[in-house]
Amino acid sequence: MAQGSPPRVEFVPDIAKIGQTKWNELNSDNHPFTRFEFLHALESSGCVGGETGWLPRHILVLRGNDSIAVIPSYLKQHSYGEYVFDWSWAQAYAEAGLNYYPKLISAIPFTPVPGPRLLCGDQEDQENLMSTILAATQTEARLQGYSGWHLLFPQQKLIQSCSGLPLLQRQDIQFHWHNQGYQSFDDFLLILRSSKRKQLRRERRIVSEQGVQMCRYSGAEISAWVLENFYICYCQTYLRRSGHRGYLNQKFFEAIVESMADQMMIVLAIADDQAVAASLFFHDNSNLYGRYWGSIRNIDCLHFEACYYQGIEFAIERKLLRFNPGTQGEHKLVRGFEPTKTHSLHWVADHRFQDALANFMQLESEHKDEYQTAAKACLPFKKD
Repeated sequence: MAQGSPPRVEFVPDIAKIGQTKWNELNSDNHPFTRFEFLHALESSGCVGGETGWLPRHILVLRGNDSIAVIPSYLKQHSYGEYVFDWSWAQAYAEAGLNYYPKLISAIPFTPVPGPRLLCGDQEDQENLMSTILAATQTEARLQGYSGWHLLFPQQKLIQSCSGLPLLQRQDIQFHWHNQGYQSFDDFLLILRSSKRKQLRRERRIVSEQGVQMCRYSGAEISAWVLENFYICYCQTYLRRSGHRGYLNQKFFEAIVESMADQMMIVLAIADDQAVAASLFFHDNSNLYGRYWGSIRNIDCLHFEACYYQGIEFAIERKLLRFNPGTQGEHKLVRGFEPTKTHSLHWVADHRFQDALANFMQLESEHKDEYQTAAKACLPFKKD
């Protein structure tokens, strides 16, 4: 009977109500940031919910009593921590006397990483599911007074499933490293032009000559001492940059180390028997994701070493195909990270703004195309 029932959509304010087993069954490719453990840690630690401006509203699709699909989603009262920048949209709404917030977004909080957003079994028709989800989301938005729905950093497969839906597509550029079957870091350096190869070697040598030892810890090697030193560096860097201790608290990091250390790697930079910098990475079967960095001492070239070169070495050792080191940063180009398009999908309830945003995104997309072409010309690879 359930098999023939039409799917229905619910908006769930607590991921625990869906449950770890069911959620992770739907997260079939084991992507780290869509694991129940990661998202539940955000909620249980208070990094989202409460007064944070990130209220969980996970989109759950059911057929009968069976959960057949879910999209991690949040009701937002601001645009912090999303990395698909729409502050100018909010300002335009305000100038028109309208409220841009609250809005509904489907995204991973504080994590601008392309990945699965619609979690469902392979047997499900994604195109029909997205049509059902959009219709339910539009109804919910109008009932609750949300300005719209924003689907951030989806994979290309999901974008194609939404091609017939009234969703606007926006583009941006990140810089990703691709493993061409390298056997070592020196093997990777061989494809660079001589001047760039010398630059990377010099930067690594500068760190070593300042008495810094780089140590990598993964899985069960991530002890309480390793995590504590990472967290100190993380907080100190946020305090210097923005006056607060960061979006994520110690309780969150402790929870994910306990539950998903098998997909984590931490780099510590040790000098004078003290951890002076740290970086945190996640990985799955094919990808490495550089996420958080911090330091308590200013050491020349250490950021490049801790955030990029250690990651490249780890990806080569684990035979991972891609390394996404985080958003923005043209300085990544000279280190072999290639300009790569990312995407987001948008629907706003007010048709006047839907038309205006469509024009804006068309012009922006043309600019991003030009930027990507120009950025590729700056890559350090040999001509042949």
